[in-house]
Amino acid sequence: MTPALRDLYAVTESTWPPKSRVAQGAITLRDGVGGGKRVSAATAADGWSEDDLARAEAAMAQRGQTPLFMIHADETDLDTALSARGYGIIDPVNVWLCPLASLTDRPIPRVTAFAIWEPLAIMREIWARGGIGPDRIAVMQRAKCRKTGLFGRADDKPAGTGYCGLHDTTAMVHALEILPEHRGKGLGKWMMRCAAFWAQAQGGSHMAVLCTRANAGANGLYASLGMEVVGQYHYRIRTKDTPT
Repeated sequence: MTPALRDLYAVTESTWPPKSRVAQGAITLRDGVGGGKRVSAATAADGWSEDDLARAEAAMAQRGQTPLFMIHADETDLDTALSARGYGIIDPVNVWLCPLASLTDRPIPRVTAFAIWEPLAIMREIWARGGIGPDRIAVMQRAKCRKTGLFGRADDKPAGTGYCGLHDTTAMVHALEILPEHRGKGLGKWMMRCAAFWAQAQGGSHMAVLCTRANAGANGLYASLGMEVVGQYHYRIRTKDTPT
């Protein structure tokens, strides 16, 4: 069965988890300890109130975090309320999905892409060159789901890396990074296919990936693989004082 968009939010939480999460009223607060917006943004459950938002803002500010919320596609009231409180939109994200069968219909060329866990030193070096440092690698390390690293080679050289986790029957790829000198050679496609073969062997049925709408290259990669955008979300971050 094709996972619903709400299911994919749960896949994200499982495969790319925060260090901690705390429920405060109808708001869930997350501590990402430097792992990025996805693990640091607060989310709101049904029935939230303006008081809930104010308390969440205060809690985030108290721990030195600029107040940040993730807004799902159907949360128009929350989006409007945060806009009125001085929050601006940042990093709209596409949610891509396809059946694993769409990515496992052809064999991967020898010595091109591998599923490896723990990450090799060279994989960490490639991530570092792409700005993916220890705090984000720590997110991968603390994930409790089934998971693997992805290692890609091009022209007989280390050229790419990534991470894939599996929640229920949906795999999600994160932190896919191809070295600039090896882009445009098709390696990203083979690494996505490698993740799909790994997930299929684990009993998975679908592959998902998240990508900011501004990343034209990555969005083009996922479209070329036959993946489809099944939803979107964005963040709102405090950009000015709450109107009084």
